[in-house]
Amino acid sequence: MPTFEEITRHEDADPSENPWVNGPPPPETITIVAYDPDWPHRYEAVATQVRAALGEVVLDVEHVGSTSVEGLAAKDVIDIDLTVADPRREDRYVPQLARIGYTLTIREPSWHEHRCLRLADPRVNLHVFGPDSPELVRHRMFRDWLREHPEDRTRYEDAKRAAIPGGGHVMDYNARKQDTIREIYDRLFRAAGML
Repeated sequence: MPTFEEITRHEDADPSENPWVNGPPPPETITIVAYDPDWPHRYEAVATQVRAALGEVVLDVEHVGSTSVEGLAAKDVIDIDLTVADPRREDRYVPQLARIGYTLTIREPSWHEHRCLRLADPRVNLHVFGPDSPELVRHRMFRDWLREHPEDRTRYEDAKRAAIPGGGHVMDYNARKQDTIREIYDRLFRAAGML
């Protein structure tokens, strides 16, 4: 289990590290849509497929990100955290996931050994971490906080809409809303007695 210090520290990947496995994707238009009550069902179906494909390799699967928060507008992309014993052992999960349509797109050794696989239809970002990654705790805490705090849910939605102009890659969009995300994290960490 990560320490409070590890969980509350805002970290970024090494900026000199090229995370793109097959080169950066072309810029895409970011579209925010109203909350879709089908998102939890879509997550359940996809999570079942991932568990079936990987068997005992799966330590945990969680619906995270904006589509996991009822009432929050979001990109129509399901974000999932997949916990495996060692993300560096890509041979234990990438080939099996490739067989059901996933493509390894991001590899970030400097950021908790994060890997991201993408499914095109339905759109899924499958984030892979090891069991000691503080990001697993952070993602769940952020999701649960937004579910219970409508004022921060609105604040976050406003930040997402404000981040759309400017175009570029989704990582550019993420960077433009980062200050708001970190403000919310700090608030929830203080409320949890972690800061």
